[in-house]
Amino acid sequence: MNDLDVLKTSPLFHQIAPEELRAILSCLSSRRAACRKHTFVCRHGDLLSCVGLVLSGEVHIIKEDFWGSRTILGKAEPGQLFAESYACAGQPLEVSVIAASDSEILFLDVRNLLHACGQSCPFHQRLIQNFTRILSRKNLMLTKKIEYMSRRTLRDKLLSYLSDESARQQSTTFSVPFNRQQLADYLCVDRSALSRELSQLREEGILQYHRSRFTLTASTTKALRNIRRL
Repeated sequence: MNDLDVLKTSPLFHQIAPEELRAILSCLSSRRAACRKHTFVCRHGDLLSCVGLVLSGEVHIIKEDFWGSRTILGKAEPGQLFAESYACAGQPLEVSVIAASDSEILFLDVRNLLHACGQSCPFHQRLIQNFTRILSRKNLMLTKKIEYMSRRTLRDKLLSYLSDESARQQSTTFSVPFNRQQLADYLCVDRSALSRELSQLREEGILQYHRSRFTLTASTTKALRNIRRL
């Protein structure tokens, strides 16, 4: 997929004609950057004037504590944005962004994004509407993560997350966007404990899995009802 194809599928450019994209990129003072796997795209404490849009690869938004423990707060794939809230607020990053694979990033000047530049850019109002919608959806995603983390046990965290993924993908068989370590980081749990819990759930017939692909069984419904009564 080339850059134009990625931009056409990005929520930021929803309902904007492909022929207008070049003018938009010029208006937003866009610049590209290549990031190797496991390298930092931006770090905690950086002050950004741009939002990042992934052209290829994948980045993870992470939080690390004093002792080096890492939590994955989210991820961005081709067409998706990251660091937009901090850039808009003009506040230093309280998270870091790291390339989960070799990635190409497009940086867009947030000041030009938020302020329409007059009749010369008739598409700008649509751009601002799309950006506002993205911010709202990110807020809902963070609310969901808080919900998972508020569960008392590892089992409750895991089943709540898998249930939501099943509903989102409208299938009892689905893939999650994390490997085992990443899923443990996302749910803020120990990887070994997560693996033991998954094995136990499989033995109890509540779910089946292979790597990042899961199948929920009829027994899952009963397990989830028990969680929601707590």
